[in-house]
Amino acid sequence: MTQTTATPEALAQFDGTGLKAMFVNCTLKRSPEPSHTQGLVDASAGIMRKHGVEVETLRLLDHDVATGVYPDMREHGWETDAWPEIYPRLLEADILVAAGPIWLGDNSSQMKVLIERIYALSGMLNDKGQYLFYGRVAGCLITGNEDGIKHCAQNVLYSLQHVGYTIPPNADAGWIGEAGPGPSYLDPGSGGPENDFTNRNTTFMTWNLLHLAKMLKDAGGVPGYGNQRSAWNDGTRFDFQNPEYR
Repeated sequence: MTQTTATPEALAQFDGTGLKAMFVNCTLKRSPEPSHTQGLVDASAGIMRKHGVEVETLRLLDHDVATGVYPDMREHGWETDAWPEIYPRLLEADILVAAGPIWLGDNSSQMKVLIERIYALSGMLNDKGQYLFYGRVAGCLITGNEDGIKHCAQNVLYSLQHVGYTIPPNADAGWIGEAGPGPSYLDPGSGGPENDFTNRNTTFMTWNLLHLAKMLKDAGGVPGYGNQRSAWNDGTRFDFQNPEYR
């Protein structure tokens, strides 16, 4: 078996111009309070920016995003809802990275809000008649000082692929300190920014998001056949054999 490895020169020449990435930080801290999750976001975003990717970071808690599963909760009893202002920017992004802390062994309440509000758009379709998030890629970053990175990541990544995002290999990374009270990622002496396992996984996730996002963008997204809800609703069955007619 012949193995091909990208040379440092090839990686240095990777051109992400035209790609857009959005990092949504689901910390429970409002700005300008320092966020440990933001430290890991900055590491990934820094790689993307080096290669021409337009990067936006957003701290969800800084915005008055209502709870619910509709695109605009003001139409469902809420006085205010910032989500209608946020989600068009999300739709402009080729890459989404959902980032957040672990609390009580699970994703933060803000991560749940993000996933629910993304799910609120799942009834919309793109120009091909596919679910709205087809042609975009997603990953996640998790921080904390208790075990649970993989548990939190599997929930986030499952949810995002369910609504149509494409998930590349090794699409999650994180850092946790010792179990129990202790230093968090950016605290002096935590070892977080120097942790080789975390740095490797963050780097792999970032590059896999870049590679797959560019592949999908260059290909015009996911082919529009066999996955168009609009066509299914019109009676097209894409070779599915109805048991009644076998």
